Amino acid sequence: MIHYAAVFVISCVVSVTCGADWTQFRGREGSGVSTETGVPLSWSDQDNIAWKTRLPGAGTSSPIVLGNRIYLTCYSGYGLDASDPGDMNRLVRNVVCLHRDRGTIDWSRPFAPRLPESKYSGGTNAKHGYSSSTLTTDGTHLFTFFGKSGVYCLDLEGNEIWHTTVGDDTRGWGSANSPVLYKNLVIVNASVESKTLVALDKTTGREAWRAGGMRSSWNTPVLVRIADGSTELVVSVQKWLLGFDPVTGEELWRCVGVPTYACPSAISHEGIVYVTGGRGTQYTMAVRAGGRGDVTESHQLWRVAKGSNVSSPVYHDGYLFLASDSRGIAYCFDAENGDVVYQQRLRPKPGLIYSSPILAEARVYYTSQHNGVFVLAAQPEFKLLAHNTFADDDARSNACPVIHAGQILLRNDQYLYCIGKRAG
Repeated sequence: MIHYAAVFVISCVVSVTCGADWTQFRGREGSGVSTETGVPLSWSDQDNIAWKTRLPGAGTSSPIVLGNRIYLTCYSGYGLDASDPGDMNRLVRNVVCLHRDRGTIDWSRPFAPRLPESKYSGGTNAKHGYSSSTLTTDGTHLFTFFGKSGVYCLDLEGNEIWHTTVGDDTRGWGSANSPVLYKNLVIVNASVESKTLVALDKTTGREAWRAGGMRSSWNTPVLVRIADGSTELVVSVQKWLLGFDPVTGEELWRCVGVPTYACPSAISHEGIVYVTGGRGTQYTMAVRAGGRGDVTESHQLWRVAKGSNVSSPVYHDGYLFLASDSRGIAYCFDAENGDVVYQQRLRPKPGLIYSSPILAEARVYYTSQHNGVFVLAAQPEFKLLAHNTFADDDARSNACPVIHAGQILLRNDQYLYCIGKRAG
């Protein structure tokens, strides 16, 4: 059911979106790449911290930045402690707005879930929680996805414009996919909720199209620009990598992909899609977009039986970088042919790496769940530049870091950190 409210135009709160704004999961084009300079290499509890703010709840979603505001999501009331998960009826999600320069919380809006949610087991969903989807914005509105509780459009003060559901199912691993904007559409991978890919009119919330086949898919779709000027929407699902027309939802092509559930999001560079994934044996592959039908033989460029189960890749200067989430191995692939340039175990042992890497200033930032951030040179030779930890904070961290104004915004279950030189 869709609920409509008056649309508020907020013109005095935020500046016009500029290139430095980080407005969706993994930034511009979902690439995880920043062109910022002056990005910090090293930090600790006391050094190179501009500010840190205790958040009103846990969460593994990433922050986004629009003008002088930061937006992110949290959850509280349930599923925070494996020994005492609490009462599901007390679960609350929040959309939180912070002042970019000071880190102070400007407002926090609660959202009651549609119950029952996935039951907290202390196992797999304990590694994700109930707030994994990253917000996105068109500069005027916020769009957030809360699994079976639905998709919300808010104004920049957190007031609801519309709300609609995209499916009723849950899974023990929770829901993680983030919304993507294309023209007048909000596109959501509702694999858990309805095994579909759903496009909504961003003004009204009305369904524009729906495509099936989203089997065991926990990743965010990526928009891929083709050489002829067209755009395709690509998503990884169990067994297949799929390409769609983002305007109509028509499936354009498919290529044999990850044989098991598909968690990492794809990325693209010059019309080539790179994706990794797989349970047990991981695979990494490259597929040229723009084909039609089954393109496994015609458009798959290479496929290697190495990769990551959860964390997505990042591209730089002809190389693909990623980290195996459970093995703690950093990989570098030649993006042209898939040759493994290096595979090196990170030390000290990182534990799980569910966050996807971010690249800035020819450095790759890998965030582990409980053992800090490993910074590697983005070059075809393994070189650990820094390992940054907080001695007094080992809270779970699955969120991707955000690069903005030469600083790093790093979020975990307790705090949002602004890392780098203090403004002014």
